[in-house]
Amino acid sequence: MRVALVHDYLREYGGAERVLETLHEMFPDAPVYTAYFNPQGLGSHAAEISKWDIRSSALQKVPFARKLVSPFRLFAPMIFEGFDLREYDLVISSCAIYFAKAVITSPSTLHLSYIHTPPRYLYGYTTSFNYKKNPLTRVLGELANHILRVFDYETSQRPDVLIANSENVAARIRKFYRREPVIIYPPVDVSEISRQSSVVRKSESSRLKADSYYLSLSRLVRGKGVDVVIKACNQAKVNLKVAGTGPEAKYLKSISGPTIEFVGEVTDEERVKLYAGAKALILASEDEDFGITAVEAQAAGTPVIAPRSGGYLETIIEGKTGVFYEVAIDKSQESSLVQTLQSFDPAKFKAEDCQKQAEKFSKERFKEKMLELIKSNLKSQIF
Repeated sequence: MRVALVHDYLREYGGAERVLETLHEMFPDAPVYTAYFNPQGLGSHAAEISKWDIRSSALQKVPFARKLVSPFRLFAPMIFEGFDLREYDLVISSCAIYFAKAVITSPSTLHLSYIHTPPRYLYGYTTSFNYKKNPLTRVLGELANHILRVFDYETSQRPDVLIANSENVAARIRKFYRREPVIIYPPVDVSEISRQSSVVRKSESSRLKADSYYLSLSRLVRGKGVDVVIKACNQAKVNLKVAGTGPEAKYLKSISGPTIEFVGEVTDEERVKLYAGAKALILASEDEDFGITAVEAQAAGTPVIAPRSGGYLETIIEGKTGVFYEVAIDKSQESSLVQTLQSFDPAKFKAEDCQKQAEKFSKERFKEKMLELIKSNLKSQIF
């Protein structure tokens, strides 16, 4: 069976790229079509991903393309329409921002589109664009978005099946695309994270207790709410480790007090150590599409503190694997988070409860559900 994978772009590493990695594990010979590939932004995953058969668009050849990916989004549908995918029996697109679902396939091709979310910037959800201060940038952006909403709806009708990464995103698909999606949660390597975290806890238990801290693990961009976490931890005077890199790093460091430590970019192994040693993972992004780090933390046996919104409501069991804090109408979360931190007791949570909840989102379950979907939708017996 001839299979192709399509992904918005590869210039940073996050939850969408973890999904793509698992799809590539399932189909290791499949080429990956993408608008733009920048291995420097993929951190510790760059070496492995660079071994793939990656087929970039013409955007790859544009000078300063790395900085132009966002401004070029107006042309994204045409970028993906330019790929010739007629030879494939199965196409799986991975789509959130850049219209990977816009690819045109032959009538006999099965096209499954994994929707991480309809583009947040098109439908009023918080993104980095909300924090742009230049009036001209905002006006031009809104004009472009008006055009792109038409493209987005039209291209959402092309795939044979839309897959939502959560019930939260499925509701958006029903609302904006008028289609009924299949829900398959993103893959988390629960067994490996659980194994590594158990080793960490046994070998470093005394040090971990002495180095008690909360954890923020995220790309350092506006919209992820890391500033809210830092300000709340400043007020509560609790230790916080901030893992991740991004354009907001300088600003976030400038508002950090003496209890805040920045650890920068971390490998998968270092992530597990940080999860295992933390009192809790703190999250602050509103209406998160799914929230893969919440599941990773639980897989490591660590509870999660998150806003009562979005995908977190599907992944966290309140009082058993984490706690929710309220999102105020005026969008000020800090006071609510401070109160939660002051009353939070990690002793009330059991590692085994967290890990049991995380099993619902395992990589094995993702692969099983994807294969079932493919087999049930293929029009021929080539699988």
